[in-house]
Amino acid sequence: MPIPRRFDRRPPERDETRTNERIRVREVRLVGDDGNQIGVVPIDEALKYAQERDLDLVEVAAEAKPPVCRVLDYSKFKYEQEQKAKQARKHQKTVNVREIKLRPKIADNDYETKKNHVVRFLTGDDRVKVTIMFRGREQTHPERGVALLMRLAEDVSELGTIEQRPIQDGRNMTMLLSPVPKKQVEENGVDAGPSAAAEPAGEAPAPNGAPAEPAGEASAPKSAPAS
Repeated sequence: MPIPRRFDRRPPERDETRTNERIRVREVRLVGDDGNQIGVVPIDEALKYAQERDLDLVEVAAEAKPPVCRVLDYSKFKYEQEQKAKQARKHQKTVNVREIKLRPKIADNDYETKKNHVVRFLTGDDRVKVTIMFRGREQTHPERGVALLMRLAEDVSELGTIEQRPIQDGRNMTMLLSPVPKKQVEENGVDAGPSAAAEPAGEAPAPNGAPAEPAGEASAPKSAPAS
């Protein structure tokens, strides 16, 4: 059975920009539709100026004395602002912080599983908070937690770097890893060897396309036919 959606009781966002008759001041500093300043004029004259051009009078600086108003097509202006904000949000990058918890005496197979999770998070450009949980007398050996965290950091060093070194917080010890930039990861994975294999030493191509003879093995001269 589908879960019914909760009713959103938040009021709709209201445009607080004052335009046309909503501007209730005696005079304004008017900027024309061409961007040139006209000067301080009464509000009625500013509204008439905008109406003659079939445009809107928009308050752009309410804190100024007197307020600054500009004549423009407000609907078009709002659309352009929304498109710019949309493009800005598209280029924004959200970085999540994932958490992995370990025990000081973790088994090898469990460690490999946890390490694979860290690799997956770093590959997905997420930061990883690694927490060592101590119990009882384990707190008397914090060096074991540090050694485990540094071992993990070393194992994933190609994908992540230490942003915050291990710190003790009560019964827990934490370390923060940040993903390495994709470009650097690709560079680390490129084979630095030669692009083409070198020819074996001692072998040289024979002239006229004849097959090469192995070095150190001279062909025996053919014996003359017996008379």
